[in-house]
Amino acid sequence: MGVAYSVGEVDHLYTFFVQWSPDIYTKGNKKHVQPGYIIRDKHPNHYLVVENNKAAVINKLLSHPVNKTDQQWEIIRVKDSKRRLSLCSSEDSEVEEPEDQEEGDDAVPVLNEHSQLLGDQDLEQLVAHLPARIQCHSWHLVYSTAVHGSSLKTMYRNMKGLDSPVLLVIKDMNKKVFGAFSTDPFRVSKYYYGTGETFLFSFNPKFQVYRWSGENSYLVNGKMDSLQIGGGGNGFALWLDADLNHGASFSCPTFHNAPLSNQEDFIVQDLEVWTMQS
Repeated sequence: MGVAYSVGEVDHLYTFFVQWSPDIYTKGNKKHVQPGYIIRDKHPNHYLVVENNKAAVINKLLSHPVNKTDQQWEIIRVKDSKRRLSLCSSEDSEVEEPEDQEEGDDAVPVLNEHSQLLGDQDLEQLVAHLPARIQCHSWHLVYSTAVHGSSLKTMYRNMKGLDSPVLLVIKDMNKKVFGAFSTDPFRVSKYYYGTGETFLFSFNPKFQVYRWSGENSYLVNGKMDSLQIGGGGNGFALWLDADLNHGASFSCPTFHNAPLSNQEDFIVQDLEVWTMQS
């Protein structure tokens, strides 16, 4: 188990270590002289990872900082840091972790409510396919049939004013779970909207993701009587009626997807919409 130290600027802590042990740490170099230390000068995410048995020593030194800026550093476990926005990985940076990290520590997003449809493993799989810039965002439940009833109009109303991506999750009467990620909140529109980051997914038994094919721009279209995702073929990739009771899913050119439900026409058992916010 490792320990991570995080703050706004890594230069301050680097200076602290140079003043503490100038014979070990020299500016511009990354050394591993004493077992367990991983020193990264000017790491993009501003972290320093060390072995657990070194934490007490570092903590004691940080309790008597060389300058005021050193007081900004804190100590958290690598396992716990997975749930912290400050330790979210990005496309161009990652944190080195000790090889003896416990299994099952994969990142799971922080949810403001319990999901009735997604377990931890489902969440981990979904997060891995989200755009990197929002993988560390917390999830907020904006609509649920269990809480708000079955109404597309209510779903639109709950998302009014939102300016963040949303994840639609559906469980049909055959217990199949599937849905779609949209970079834009669902709304009524005359035209299709969304970006190429929009994708479809399905579980049970195997997790599948269907990304935008680039063949057309029929990504998301909200009507008062239906929600439509994908198109251009013989049907929509995902279609829901005004009562969020009946739905349909067909293969379509937008995503080159297989039907998300076991049957092209399905009945909704439960539905949730989550938004990702920093």
